Amino acid sequence: MAKKIDNRKMRVSFDLDEVLFVSPETHKTEPPLIFPLDRIYKERLRLGTPRLINRLQELSYEVWVYTSSFRSERYIKTLFRLYGVKFDGIVNGNRHLAEVQKGHAETLPQKLPSRYRISLHIDDESIICTMGRQFGFNVYQLDAQDDDWEEKIIERAAQIKRREFPEA
Repeated sequence: MAKKIDNRKMRVSFDLDEVLFVSPETHKTEPPLIFPLDRIYKERLRLGTPRLINRLQELSYEVWVYTSSFRSERYIKTLFRLYGVKFDGIVNGNRHLAEVQKGHAETLPQKLPSRYRISLHIDDESIICTMGRQFGFNVYQLDAQDDDWEEKIIERAAQIKRREFPEA
């Protein structure tokens, strides 16, 4: 008898501000884009961001952005493409309001990764971590400079994947 395999890929999402976009004054960063692109895309990526996202995708994870910012999907896609990164999905503030908050009288959290079948969300805000426990989604809090952040996120994703996809 053939073993039943769940073909769904586990989804991991990242917040942008203070997670992937960081200040070079407080964090190690990727080199800036070349002129004139550095004038259009002023954000600086946390060192290791392209490597981590591409590695997660090589390990068969879908990688998304889930941000409460209102940067356009096109802006986000283009900026990251310049660093060799292609996301599997993007949820910005506009999409969240249209698809998650719309029609609800009560105010929902500013991020609700479970709505998009995201198994692990990486964020810097402690309130999002608290909401994760309340609304049933996994969050890894990342804020300060951490030279081992890539390995820690890969390990946390693997732990959740083993739990959610035990036969995969």
